[in-house]
Amino acid sequence: MRKTSSILAVAAVLALTLPVLAQAPAPQKTVDVSGVWLVTMQTPQGEMTQEATFTQDKEALKVSMTSPMGTDMKGEGTIKGQDLQWTLTISTPNGEFALGFKAKVDGDSMTGDVQMGDFGSSTFTAKKKK
Repeated sequence: MRKTSSILAVAAVLALTLPVLAQAPAPQKTVDVSGVWLVTMQTPQGEMTQEATFTQDKEALKVSMTSPMGTDMKGEGTIKGQDLQWTLTISTPNGEFALGFKAKVDGDSMTGDVQMGDFGSSTFTAKKKK
C-alpha cells in the first residue's frame, strides 16, 4: 500500500511539474554583430550616416565610429540575445560628450534609439556592411 501511495504521489508531482517545465522559454542565443555597420541617425540637421565597427567577445562589445566631423569615437557595450546597448564618448572643445545607444538586431539590420546627452534622443537604423 505504501509503495502504491508513493508511486501515485510521484506521478502527481510529475503531472503538475512537467507542463510548467515544458512552457519555460528557451534561452535566447546571442547574435554576432562583429563587423562594420552603416548607422543612419535621424538628427535635427537631417539624416546622418556613418560607419560603426563592432568587435564582440561573447556578451561584451567594443565599438568605434567616426563622427561626420571626422572625430574618432570609441565605446563599449553589451549584447544579450538580440538586445544591444553601448555608449560612445566624443571629445569636443566643450568637454566630453556621450551618446547612449539601445538597439535590437534582426539579422543584418538593427533599429533603436540614441540618447544624445542634453540634446534629447533620436532614432536610428543600421545595416551590416557586406
